Amino acid sequence: MIKLNAKELRDVDENDVEVAEKLKNLKRRPMYFILENIYDTYNIGGLFRLADALAIEKMYICGESEIPPNSKIKKASIGTYKVVPWEYKKTAKEAVEEFRDESQNFPASSPQVIAVEQAKNSIPYQKADYSLPLALIFGNETYGVTEETLKLADQIVEIPMWGINKSLNVIVSAAIVSYFASVL
Repeated sequence: MIKLNAKELRDVDENDVEVAEKLKNLKRRPMYFILENIYDTYNIGGLFRLADALAIEKMYICGESEIPPNSKIKKASIGTYKVVPWEYKKTAKEAVEEFRDESQNFPASSPQVIAVEQAKNSIPYQKADYSLPLALIFGNETYGVTEETLKLADQIVEIPMWGINKSLNVIVSAAIVSYFASVL
């Protein structure tokens, strides 16, 4: 399996046929990230790094989020935006619909959409039923996942917060839930 350090990732030529062939053969997990209105470009870059670490199938960047090749995304992602499949969608709803359509290609399973958000009907992330293919929805740093998008989710999970702060950074939240889901 190909493993690159930060400098090598930054230097990856997206048009290099040899690298493209290795990436095509990388076994990806049927897990997707749907990012809704993530305003901080460094967070988007960090989420690319996380998506690469988990070898997710695809990341959807939605709404009022910046997309590569934004310089801050490039810097924070250390080049992983070039190796993680991603697509921009105007709304998270479009991303959820495409995920459900694409997931029909996976054998003997039904696609699952889980929003990571504090809501009156959310459950602790450790108690959720995670099955693949899986799309995890993450909202913006101030307001989280929109009510409209929450209605599209099969489950809503949250990470318990015992201090005065209401939430964790979106990258931290994404890492906790996605790693937990990926080892089940």
